[in-house]
Amino acid sequence: MKTPQWALCLFLLLPVTALAAGNGKFGQLNGNPGLRSASAIVLDADGNIIYGKDTDTVRPIASITKLMTAMVILDAGLDLEQPITVTRDDRDLIRLTGSRLDYGATLSRREMLLLALMSSENRAASALGRTYPGGLDAFVTAMNLKAEALGMRNSQFADPAGLHGDNLSTARDLALMVRAAGTYPLITEASTTPGMEVHPFARRGPLNYNNTNRLLKNQTWEIGLSKTGYLNEAGRCLVMQATIEGEPVSIVLLNSFGKLTPFGDSNRLRKWMLANS
Repeated sequence: MKTPQWALCLFLLLPVTALAAGNGKFGQLNGNPGLRSASAIVLDADGNIIYGKDTDTVRPIASITKLMTAMVILDAGLDLEQPITVTRDDRDLIRLTGSRLDYGATLSRREMLLLALMSSENRAASALGRTYPGGLDAFVTAMNLKAEALGMRNSQFADPAGLHGDNLSTARDLALMVRAAGTYPLITEASTTPGMEVHPFARRGPLNYNNTNRLLKNQTWEIGLSKTGYLNEAGRCLVMQATIEGEPVSIVLLNSFGKLTPFGDSNRLRKWMLANS
């Protein structure tokens, strides 16, 4: 398969750089936004690099993994209205995290996908992988084949929720994944939904979930795709597609220290871009 021209330009990035990104609004930027994330990359709509920092270091990506999970599910053409029931097989035996989706919770595949992307619900993601044709092993194989097809040369996936430390990637590779995920309308819708109510239990009340990206509540941001992630070894992570002053951009921030740092870095990036435009 011939590599698209926009993908080839990704491999020209220096470890820390602000480069001319074509003739767009952010084509000539100077200085440094002072990001606290260990790795970062910002691309314009054509895949040209606006900013990069330590883009090729392989890092754990935590729940950013769920974007790949969603793409694999949608690529398979599975019935999104099919009910899926949470079982003991969906327990988190790696981090021992809990979930409000108790055993027996039943939602449609569409609702499970929405919860996995919007609220980073781990059992929802695990249930999606478990109910994939061929089971969890086949699903993880499909995740890695998808990564290979996208040209993610320094990435690997080990589980659908991102709980395993062996879900690994680079900022450069994740820019490819974000770009691909942005072509799925259900992913963009789900990942930017502020909140939703679901009814997984016949004899209990509804459960309310909120989006993990607080920037969606900020009216100064126009966000088209969003996913957060966190593990101790991954730090705080955030990927987004956003429109800044009418220009679509993709943002990848990895290994931030501090719960609010990715959101602060996003604001620092936008301020820097606008000051230079």
